[in-house]
Amino acid sequence: MTPRKPVRQPEYEYQSLRMPRGTTRNAARQLLTEHAEYGHWELDRLRLFPDGSRTVRLKRRIIRQVRNW
Repeated sequence: MTPRKPVRQPEYEYQSLRMPRGTTRNAARQLLTEHAEYGHWELDRLRLFPDGSRTVRLKRRIIRQVRNW
């Protein structure tokens, strides 16, 4: 029987953004689209508060290089 290689779970880094109330839906969409396209971020969590402000948590995968020598 051959031993199994351990499976590594992907690691992520996170970034939080706070959008004040009065930020339009279109402006929020444009900001998140730019982060996704240019920074390779993806949406992890979005919280909309009763006062209209938003808190957004973005994540992106950390890619580590493995030495093979």
